[in-house]
Amino acid sequence: MPQASSLFTRLEYQVADRLFHTRWLLPHSPRTQRLTLRLLKRCAEAGHPDALSVYGHMLFHRSLSPQDKARGARYIVEAAHAGDLKAQYQVAQIYENGCAQYPRRDEYAVTWYARAAKAGHYLAAERLARAYDQGQLGLAVDHKLAASWQALADQYVNHAPTELAS
Repeated sequence: MPQASSLFTRLEYQVADRLFHTRWLLPHSPRTQRLTLRLLKRCAEAGHPDALSVYGHMLFHRSLSPQDKARGARYIVEAAHAGDLKAQYQVAQIYENGCAQYPRRDEYAVTWYARAAKAGHYLAAERLARAYDQGQLGLAVDHKLAASWQALADQYVNHAPTELAS
Protein backbone atom coordinates (compact mmCIF):
# COMPACT_ATOMS: atom_id res chain seq x y z
CA MET A 1 0.00 0.00 0.00
CA PRO A 2 2.90 2.48 0.48
CA GLN A 3 3.42 2.61 -3.29
CA ALA A 4 -0.21 3.53 -3.89
CA SER A 5 0.04 6.14 -1.17
CA SER A 6 3.18 7.67 -2.66
CA LEU A 7 1.58 7.64 -6.11
CA PHE A 8 -1.45 9.43 -4.69
CA THR A 9 0.83 11.94 -2.94
CA ARG A 10 2.69 12.62 -6.19
CA LEU A 11 -0.60 13.18 -8.00
CA GLU A 12 -1.84 15.46 -5.24
CA TYR A 13 1.38 17.45 -5.45
CA GLN A 14 1.02 17.82 -9.23
CA VAL A 15 -2.50 19.22 -8.74
CA ALA A 16 -1.29 21.58 -6.01
CA ASP A 17 1.65 22.71 -8.15
CA ARG A 18 -0.62 23.43 -11.12
CA LEU A 19 -3.04 25.36 -8.93
CA PHE A 20 -0.15 27.29 -7.39
CA HIS A 21 1.54 28.22 -10.68
CA THR A 22 -1.27 28.46 -13.23
CA ARG A 23 -3.23 31.67 -13.03
CA TRP A 24 -5.43 31.10 -16.07
CA LEU A 25 -6.64 27.62 -15.09
CA LEU A 26 -8.62 28.78 -12.08
CA PRO A 27 -8.82 32.22 -10.59
CA HIS A 28 -6.83 32.65 -7.40
CA SER A 29 -9.89 32.89 -5.22
CA PRO A 30 -9.66 32.35 -1.47
CA ARG A 31 -11.26 28.94 -2.00
CA THR A 32 -8.61 27.92 -4.57
CA GLN A 33 -5.85 29.18 -2.29
CA ARG A 34 -7.19 27.16 0.65
CA LEU A 35 -7.37 24.04 -1.52
CA THR A 36 -3.81 24.58 -2.76
CA LEU A 37 -2.48 25.06 0.77
CA ARG A 38 -4.39 22.04 2.04
CA LEU A 39 -2.93 19.86 -0.74
CA LEU A 40 0.60 21.19 -0.17
CA LYS A 41 0.27 20.56 3.56
CA ARG A 42 -0.91 16.97 3.03
CA CYS A 43 1.92 16.28 0.62
CA ALA A 44 4.50 17.84 2.94
CA GLU A 45 3.21 15.79 5.87
CA ALA A 46 3.54 12.70 3.65
CA GLY A 47 7.19 13.60 3.05
CA HIS A 48 7.08 14.72 -0.60
CA PRO A 49 10.40 16.61 -1.05
CA ASP A 50 9.08 19.33 -3.37
CA ALA A 51 6.05 19.91 -1.16
CA LEU A 52 8.30 20.09 1.91
CA SER A 53 10.32 22.79 0.17
CA VAL A 54 7.43 24.86 -1.18
CA TYR A 55 5.13 24.57 1.83
CA GLY A 56 8.03 24.98 4.24
CA HIS A 57 9.12 28.15 2.47
CA MET A 58 5.57 29.51 2.62
CA LEU A 59 5.24 28.75 6.32
CA PHE A 60 8.67 30.06 7.24
CA HIS A 61 8.44 33.34 5.34
CA ARG A 62 4.72 34.15 5.46
CA SER A 63 3.36 32.77 8.72
CA LEU A 64 2.71 34.95 11.70
CA SER A 65 2.88 32.33 14.44
CA PRO A 66 6.24 31.13 15.74
CA GLN A 67 4.98 27.53 15.66
CA ASP A 68 4.23 27.73 11.92
CA LYS A 69 7.58 29.38 11.24
CA ALA A 70 9.33 26.60 13.18
CA ARG A 71 7.40 23.93 11.28
CA GLY A 72 8.31 25.67 8.00
CA ALA A 73 12.00 25.66 8.92
CA ARG A 74 11.76 21.98 9.83
CA TYR A 75 10.13 21.17 6.48
CA ILE A 76 12.84 23.11 4.62
CA VAL A 77 15.57 21.19 6.46
CA GLU A 78 13.87 17.88 5.61
CA ALA A 79 13.64 18.87 1.94
CA ALA A 80 17.31 19.89 1.94
CA HIS A 81 18.34 16.53 3.38
CA ALA A 82 16.23 14.88 0.65
CA GLY A 83 18.34 16.72 -1.96
CA ASP A 84 16.11 19.66 -2.91
CA LEU A 85 18.45 22.33 -4.30
CA LYS A 86 16.37 25.37 -3.35
CA ALA A 87 15.86 24.02 0.15
CA GLN A 88 19.62 23.54 0.58
CA TYR A 89 20.12 27.23 -0.18
CA GLN A 90 17.28 28.18 2.16
CA VAL A 91 18.77 26.09 4.98
CA ALA A 92 22.06 27.93 4.51
CA GLN A 93 20.21 31.23 4.83
CA ILE A 94 18.38 29.98 7.93
CA TYR A 95 21.69 29.07 9.57
CA GLU A 96 23.31 32.31 8.42
CA ASN A 97 20.57 34.50 9.90
CA GLY A 98 19.31 32.20 12.65
CA CYS A 99 15.76 31.69 13.83
CA ALA A 100 14.09 30.45 17.00
CA GLN A 101 14.49 26.76 16.19
CA TYR A 102 17.84 26.98 14.37
CA PRO A 103 20.28 29.44 15.95
CA ARG A 104 22.91 31.16 13.83
CA ARG A 105 25.69 28.71 12.95
CA ASP A 106 28.14 30.04 10.39
CA GLU A 107 29.86 26.68 9.89
CA TYR A 108 26.52 25.03 9.03
CA ALA A 109 25.65 27.90 6.70
CA VAL A 110 28.94 27.47 4.84
CA THR A 111 28.39 23.71 4.58
CA TRP A 112 24.88 24.13 3.15
CA TYR A 113 25.94 26.92 0.78
CA ALA A 114 28.74 24.70 -0.51
CA ARG A 115 26.42 21.73 -0.93
CA ALA A 116 23.89 23.84 -2.86
CA ALA A 117 26.61 25.53 -4.94
CA LYS A 118 28.19 22.23 -5.95
CA ALA A 119 24.75 20.95 -6.95
CA GLY A 120 24.17 23.94 -9.25
CA HIS A 121 22.68 26.80 -7.22
CA TYR A 122 24.37 29.94 -8.52
CA LEU A 123 23.23 32.20 -5.65
CA ALA A 124 24.89 29.84 -3.18
CA ALA A 125 28.12 29.97 -5.17
CA GLU A 126 27.93 33.76 -5.30
CA ARG A 127 27.34 33.95 -1.54
CA LEU A 128 30.40 31.81 -0.88
CA ALA A 129 32.47 33.94 -3.26
CA ARG A 130 31.41 37.06 -1.38
CA ALA A 131 32.02 35.41 2.01
CA TYR A 132 35.57 34.38 1.06
CA ASP A 133 36.27 37.74 -0.56
CA GLN A 134 35.11 39.74 2.48
CA GLY A 135 35.90 37.29 5.30
CA GLN A 136 32.27 36.68 6.26
CA LEU A 137 30.58 33.65 7.84
CA GLY A 138 33.65 33.01 9.97
CA LEU A 139 35.82 32.39 6.89
CA ALA A 140 39.29 33.83 6.41
CA VAL A 141 39.74 36.13 3.42
CA ASP A 142 40.86 33.96 0.51
CA HIS A 143 40.70 35.62 -2.89
CA LYS A 144 41.59 32.41 -4.75
CA LEU A 145 38.66 30.53 -3.24
CA ALA A 146 36.44 33.56 -3.81
CA ALA A 147 37.43 33.57 -7.48
CA SER A 148 36.78 29.84 -7.85
CA TRP A 149 33.30 30.09 -6.28
CA GLN A 150 32.53 33.11 -8.48
CA ALA A 151 33.71 31.21 -11.56
CA LEU A 152 31.37 28.38 -10.62
CA ALA A 153 28.49 30.84 -10.20
CA ASP A 154 29.27 32.41 -13.57
CA GLN A 155 29.37 28.97 -15.15
CA TYR A 156 25.87 28.21 -13.84
CA VAL A 157 24.52 31.50 -15.12
CA ASN A 158 26.14 31.14 -18.55
CA HIS A 159 24.97 27.55 -19.07
CA ALA A 160 21.22 27.72 -18.79
CA PRO A 161 19.59 24.31 -18.21
CA THR A 162 17.18 24.91 -21.09
CA GLU A 163 19.90 24.59 -23.73
CA LEU A 164 19.26 21.77 -26.15
CA ALA A 165 22.01 19.41 -27.19
CA SER A 166 22.42 19.28 -30.94
